[in-house]
Amino acid sequence: MMLPTSDDVALAARRLEGFAVKTPVIESPRLNALCGGRVLVKAECLQRTGSFKFRGAWNCISQLDAASAPGGVVAYSSGNHAQGVAAAAAIRGLPALIVMPADTPRIKQDNTRAHGAEVVTYDRATQSREAIAAAHAEARGAVLVPPFEHPGIIAGQGTAGLELAEEARLRGLTLDAVLVCCSGGGLTAGITLAMAAASPATLVHTVEPVGFDDYARSLASGRIVANAKPSGSICDALMSVSPGEMTFAINRGLVGAGLTVTDAEAAEAMRFAFAELKLVLEPGGAVALAAALHGRIITQGRAIGVIASGGNCDAEMFARVLRREI
Repeated sequence: MMLPTSDDVALAARRLEGFAVKTPVIESPRLNALCGGRVLVKAECLQRTGSFKFRGAWNCISQLDAASAPGGVVAYSSGNHAQGVAAAAAIRGLPALIVMPADTPRIKQDNTRAHGAEVVTYDRATQSREAIAAAHAEARGAVLVPPFEHPGIIAGQGTAGLELAEEARLRGLTLDAVLVCCSGGGLTAGITLAMAAASPATLVHTVEPVGFDDYARSLASGRIVANAKPSGSICDALMSVSPGEMTFAINRGLVGAGLTVTDAEAAEAMRFAFAELKLVLEPGGAVALAAALHGRIITQGRAIGVIASGGNCDAEMFARVLRREI
C-alpha cells in the first residue's frame, strides 16, 4: 500500500492553483465568545462544487493519461465526491459515470448530472456500490476514482489543511486542534499530513454522527470496525460503512480521540452557521462546527480549526432545519 506523504500534499496544492478555490477562513466574535477561545472556520462549503471533494478529485484526475482511460472515469459517492469527480472530468474532457445511492439528496444528483456525468443509482441497504462501480469501469474501459482510498485523493484533500494552517499563521496563531467532518477518512488523513508539515503541534480530531462513529471506534480499538447499519442519519455524506485501510494507516496513532455529535446538534450548527457566519452547510458539513459549539473538546483559551466541509443541502431540508423541524 503506497501511502501519500506531506510532500504529496504540497505538490497537490500546486496542481490545484487556478482550479480550486482558496476558501475563506471565517472568525466570528460570537463563536469565539461561546467557545472561550479563537475558532477559525475553513469554509469548504464555498469550494468549487460546494465541498472539499473537488480538491482530491482534481488532484487525481488531472494526472490521468487520457489514453489510459478511453472510457473516462467511474466513481461511487453519496454526492459530494460525485460532483467533484464530474466537474474535474468535465474540465479534462473525460466522460464520467457516477454510482450514487437512490436516496441521495436531489441537489447532489442534479448537480452531478449538470456537470455532464451519467448517474446510476443503487439501494445502499442491499447493493454494493463498489461492485457496481467496478463492473461499469471494466465495461467502459474507465479508471475508477474512489472517494478516499487513493493517494491522490488524500493528498488533494490535505490542501485545505495547508491553507488553514497558513491563515492561522498570518493571524499569529498556532492551532491547538482541528476538527474534521469524517466519513471514510480521506479529508482527515490529508489534513493530518498537512498539519504534520505545516503545524506539527496541532492535533486533528475526527467528528461523526452518533451511531455512525466507525472511525472513532476504530481509532479507539486500533483496528478497523464497521457501522451496524448503512443509513439512518441526516448526515448523508458521513455514512461510509467503515474507515478505508489507507486512510486508517495514516490516521491511526496520529489523530486524537474521535468525536461524535447528534443529528439535532448538527442541525443546530447549521442554523448557527446560517445566522452568524452567513454560510449554508449540509448536515454532514456541519458536524465539526457542532463539536466545537457543544464542547466535545476543550476550547477555552485555545485556538481551534473547524472544517466546514460541504454545503450541498436540498432547499426542503434546509427549510426544515431553519424551522426547527429537525
